[in-house]
Amino acid sequence: MARTIGILIFPRFQLLDAAGPIAAFEAAGREAPRPAYRLRVMAPTAGPVASSSGVQMMAEALIGGALDTLIVAGGWGARDASVSAKTLAYVRAAARRARRTASVCSGAFVLAAAGLLDGRRATTHWARAAEFARAYPRVRVEPDRIFIRDGTVWTSAGITAGIDLALALVAADLGEAVAKRAAQQLVVYHRRPGGQSQFSALLDADRPDSRFSPLLAWARERLRERLSVERLAERAAMSPRHFARAFAAHTGTTPAKAVERLRLEAAREEVESGAEPIELIAAETGFGDPERMRRAFLRAFGQPPQALRRAARYQVSGIRHQVVAGRLTPGA
Repeated sequence: MARTIGILIFPRFQLLDAAGPIAAFEAAGREAPRPAYRLRVMAPTAGPVASSSGVQMMAEALIGGALDTLIVAGGWGARDASVSAKTLAYVRAAARRARRTASVCSGAFVLAAAGLLDGRRATTHWARAAEFARAYPRVRVEPDRIFIRDGTVWTSAGITAGIDLALALVAADLGEAVAKRAAQQLVVYHRRPGGQSQFSALLDADRPDSRFSPLLAWARERLRERLSVERLAERAAMSPRHFARAFAAHTGTTPAKAVERLRLEAAREEVESGAEPIELIAAETGFGDPERMRRAFLRAFGQPPQALRRAARYQVSGIRHQVVAGRLTPGA
């Protein structure tokens, strides 16, 4: 019997928060031996619901019967949804009846406001994790996770992480093999390596209008060189002590960790896309010692460079296999 997946949206929801999981469940359904999922999009008011981009998605009224899985989307409208008595009452009631409950991105605010995350581990978009922790001190926030399962409640990081979440739900339902084939159809990682930290602090600091963006661009071109706090401070025309304090206050990380992040970004790209020896990549990106680079990869991504290279090659080979087999077609 097909499992009913209810995706809850609301005005100014993030379109991909809903569309990403929908696509993942659809792809999994095509790989399953029998109908696996029935997808239903719902909202407090039935009809077209405008996303934050202005693009509309059709929704039915809030479902009265039991769901297998309730997924709450996120987006700019999550703030209003998290104080809507009608929405919160429905989420509480649906969660009691459902086998599991999940949120994508800032949809975690709705689950938390409904009391479903009290005492649980949870995550949300990195940019709102601090706000989330302040607003809901009874939730054990883990801001660097792509998704978290705590009992029957699942939460995920921002936007595209909804696809990671959906694939994990598929794996729990239909097995890892189906989830892997669905990921290949979507041309995404079956298990994305690393956490949100790979996307967070330096992205904000690297905006064109950021105070330290020119410095980061300068450092990125000199990763092989020694980039000490003193040298960075000299480039920024500041004393080392003042520079270290200002940089940490602006970016949320230390200069040394920022340099390591730049090196990790460059090294990971080379590891996953090229065939150069790990030793050479370590030298080119400023790690010098391959063991030092391996330890940095483990801290940041949870896997050593060789594992990320194997995963990337597996992903590419899987896609090639499907192309040769005629299973990936234009528009698929």
